[in-house]
Amino acid sequence: MSNNKDQKVDLSAIKQSSGVWLVKVPNYLSQQWSQSAGREVGKLNIGQKHGGRTEQASFTLSKALSTVSSPGEKSETLQVPRDYPLTMHAVQGAQNLVVFSQSQTGGVALEGEVVQRGGCRPAAANDNYTKLKKSFITESVKPHRVTQMLETPVRTYKPVANHVVNVEHEKKRKAEGRMVRAERQVILDMLFSALEKRKCYNIKELVDITKQPVAYLKEIMRDICVYNTMGAHKSMWELKPEYRT
Repeated sequence: MSNNKDQKVDLSAIKQSSGVWLVKVPNYLSQQWSQSAGREVGKLNIGQKHGGRTEQASFTLSKALSTVSSPGEKSETLQVPRDYPLTMHAVQGAQNLVVFSQSQTGGVALEGEVVQRGGCRPAAANDNYTKLKKSFITESVKPHRVTQMLETPVRTYKPVANHVVNVEHEKKRKAEGRMVRAERQVILDMLFSALEKRKCYNIKELVDITKQPVAYLKEIMRDICVYNTMGAHKSMWELKPEYRT
């Protein structure tokens, strides 16, 4: 978004808007949409409203987008689920979320206020869906740095008393001081995002990700996670079955 402080925001759309939805979708579905600008990506079916809120809705992906190439070197065509029921709920607490858009010329417009949040998951997890998720998860956990054998030694390296990254981390730690509690929904979003990339985390890793006090973080995690007391993932947290995709 533009950094011009004097730029005016177009508010005309908010006058006609009855509110917008903020819906979390799988990464592969988001990629399909972003690569299909200007084309129909699917159909949204909205059920009856109750008390001013939509309780039931579903999305059907366009047939033209029902296949995707798997990431990685050995690319193959994978089937993408087409039917997605949406789980809708109200915006919690005192949150005030809005949606902005930006034109190609740099203009900024306020599109509407978020009145409901939701999740988008496939209606049925079949073998094709399992293969699709496995492919993306396998690619996401590949290390970005690899060990490489050098034929000649590197002679430009000079030892230092303390590396820049360590100095910056220490400055940031001192500047932040005590951890400040964030909004519950903000923490939930961070936890879901992390647990989509990896199945299990220990509490120290989750504290590093969320920057939240341990007691407060555990209080929120107990609602969506289970703590493993035995097995291969002992002493680690993972999503409850009802929250796994």
